[in-house]
Amino acid sequence: MSDGVEGNDERRRTGDAAGPEPQGVPEPRPGEPEPAAQPEPAPLVKAGTAGRTKARAGAKTDEPATGEADDAAPAPAASGTPADAPPDNTDTPEDPEAPDEAGDGLRYERLPDAPPPILDGVRARPPAPPGLATLVAAAVTALLSGLLLGDGLAVNALILALPLAAAAWFAARQAGRRPRRSSLCWGAGGLALLAVPVWSDAEWPTLLAVLAAAGLGALALHGCRKWSGVLLAPLGPVLAVRRALVWGWRGARERTAGGEKDLGPLLRSVLVAVVLLVVFGGLFAAADRAFADLLGSLVPDVDGGSGVPWRLFLAVLGLAAALAVAHTAAAPTRWDGLGPGPGRPRGRVEWALPLVLLDLLFAAFVAVQAAVLLRGEDVVHASNGLTYSEYAREGFWQLLFATVLTLAVISVAVRVAPRSGPRDQLLVRAVLGTLCLLTLVVVASAVRRMDLYMGEYGLTRLRLSVVAMELWLGVVVLLILAAGVFGARLLPRAVLASAAVAVLAFGLASPDKLIAESNLDAHRDGRTLDLRYLAGLSADAVPALDRLDEPLRSCALRSIAVPDAPWYATSLSQARAHDILTARPVRNHPCRDLLTDDISPSVR
Repeated sequence: MSDGVEGNDERRRTGDAAGPEPQGVPEPRPGEPEPAAQPEPAPLVKAGTAGRTKARAGAKTDEPATGEADDAAPAPAASGTPADAPPDNTDTPEDPEAPDEAGDGLRYERLPDAPPPILDGVRARPPAPPGLATLVAAAVTALLSGLLLGDGLAVNALILALPLAAAAWFAARQAGRRPRRSSLCWGAGGLALLAVPVWSDAEWPTLLAVLAAAGLGALALHGCRKWSGVLLAPLGPVLAVRRALVWGWRGARERTAGGEKDLGPLLRSVLVAVVLLVVFGGLFAAADRAFADLLGSLVPDVDGGSGVPWRLFLAVLGLAAALAVAHTAAAPTRWDGLGPGPGRPRGRVEWALPLVLLDLLFAAFVAVQAAVLLRGEDVVHASNGLTYSEYAREGFWQLLFATVLTLAVISVAVRVAPRSGPRDQLLVRAVLGTLCLLTLVVVASAVRRMDLYMGEYGLTRLRLSVVAMELWLGVVVLLILAAGVFGARLLPRAVLASAAVAVLAFGLASPDKLIAESNLDAHRDGRTLDLRYLAGLSADAVPALDRLDEPLRSCALRSIAVPDAPWYATSLSQARAHDILTARPVRNHPCRDLLTDDISPSVR
């Protein structure tokens, strides 16, 4: 600091009675050196720029650059510098909107820091490189994916889930995470859902079950509790793939660089074991046909069907999935932190008036439904000119959409509901409770309509699926009613658990088998039989269609494919259908006319 500045500081400390400090340069006292000119404030700089901007040419500072803006204290000037010397160098452009803190008529720019990425506040720190157990579990997953997945799902889905779960378990333990009881329950539920491809051959319930199992597994990895976490948890492993591959490479590199847990001896041992098994297994298989058949049923045929490149791709995919799951288990994203806060509460009249009017509309609709649907087919035909089945089909989709829309209205209403006291709580429960009860009646009306329609025309995949969906929406409405009484803390997880149970029950019920049995029962009661539609079902329908008489039986079963797959790619339904068709092979009948026309009840 210069002498003049020190003199000013001394006058402040001694409480000089000269009043406020004058603007500009003060007169020197006798015996004191000439004071230095008062330095002007340093120009404002952008946050995060390196170093400090010099306010004057030749100005020096004793402080190192910190990378932060220094707007509060002016930069000191060298003694003897003229007070009116303009700055000869500035690092930042001028901004007319910035405050004129320098007092020289110039304005300087201050740019804010760039906003952090949206996931910075919820993403965990990178975990330590994976341990040996995690890497081995990931390698086993990759190996099984390449060997088994090319032949189909069935038991493969459950087999691959076991090393995936092991990789997640070892990674979480290494990171110091202890699984919660709820996470263990979600994981067990995901494994239970993988029983659907083991049981059923139909692709649509199998795909639904696999997706639901992946969702429960993601929830087990993250341990989320709120709506945002429940909905966004499946994105966690997907977004972690790139980081997980780098993470796994670092772990493998550390384990192969020597040391106490070196992977080199293990890899060499595995390689030697594989070579020995291949050589001696080939010799024994060539020596005995029975042993060759046993070996062929147990060992996957790598060269068959899908080919080596496809299996290599599946192996890489399995490795990436295992590392992503393990990385998520070690450092999960806290999706619960992204949830929106409570909405701004509305006044009682503003909030309740629209909902009360909606309740009245629902009540009027329910009254009309009770008068029409309960009085029978004659009333429907007289009032609408439609048959009972046509009337039922016309209104189902509207009622399904109305149910979904009602759930959206309830979610918004809860967020902006008045909450200033017990009276507001009573008002919310009364209005929304009435709406939920009336929605249950709408759900029952929709299900009744579709039941009437299916009784006339039989079951199809679409009809059965939408009825199951409507029934599940009714369960969700019941859960909302329960949340209004007992609290909504468990509502997100309860809704997800109900969806998982519904998917599991739907898959284990073998929908294709139910469709075939329903259509055959309707055919025996005098209704027509859509043989072309039944011939497009999966192997789940084979036991029911096997009860048809010839030539209907052979024409219905001829198009149902039952591949001769290995045990790990064969479901129980496929095995049962294979036994039936082996015992009673399909006959060669001309089926063109039977597959294009509906079969009347007289054709047996």
